[in-house]
Amino acid sequence: MTKIFCDIADIYLIKKFNKKKIVKGFTTNPSLMRKAGAKNYIKYCKSILKITKKPVSFEVFADDKQNIIKQALKIKDWGNQVYVKIPVTNSKGLFLGKVINKLNKENIKLNITAVYTSKQTSRILKNINKKTKVIISIFAGRMADKGKDPVPEIQKSIMLAKKFKNVEILWASVREPYNYIQARNLGCQIITIPPKIIEKIETFGKSFKELTIDTVKTFLIDSKKSKFKI
Repeated sequence: MTKIFCDIADIYLIKKFNKKKIVKGFTTNPSLMRKAGAKNYIKYCKSILKITKKPVSFEVFADDKQNIIKQALKIKDWGNQVYVKIPVTNSKGLFLGKVINKLNKENIKLNITAVYTSKQTSRILKNINKKTKVIISIFAGRMADKGKDPVPEIQKSIMLAKKFKNVEILWASVREPYNYIQARNLGCQIITIPPKIIEKIETFGKSFKELTIDTVKTFLIDSKKSKFKI
């Protein structure tokens, strides 16, 4: 089964979705933190950890190797369920293999983020052991936004990672509920999904007839509310 992680940093929504059995963990990033109104990164992250015991990914925001490592070492101490998110490259496109290798050797659980290609996955795998847990987050939705099919790259990445029992491939940047079906069919171990789309997944199972009737009813109700006339 493909595990569903909730992609959110809002405290209220984390409290709500932590209660859902369908949600097995949480992912965050600096952009989500900013949107949620976080002012103090450390305090905000620790407040999230008071809510849930499920796996949570917190991202570094340094851009040079030395400071990425420093931030990662601090983040990993926040809790046993914490995964440290490290981008596959920095903002200049420099592959962070040495950083990944060093942190992996120190038994730090990593979520390697902003991955787009199986070549990047291959380079990551060459820099990790086969014991410490690693998540490789492939940004499927952002690929699709630019007219690129994410499925082949994810398929190749899954095949490459098969020998690594400690590695999980994550479908990231979800755009629609059907992405969950795609990720499950491909064999992704994890998919991270925004709250509104998780709620839509919970309604899976309606027949085409039910969908047709629901759609017609919606149009009818809206036309009456607007008092349209022909």
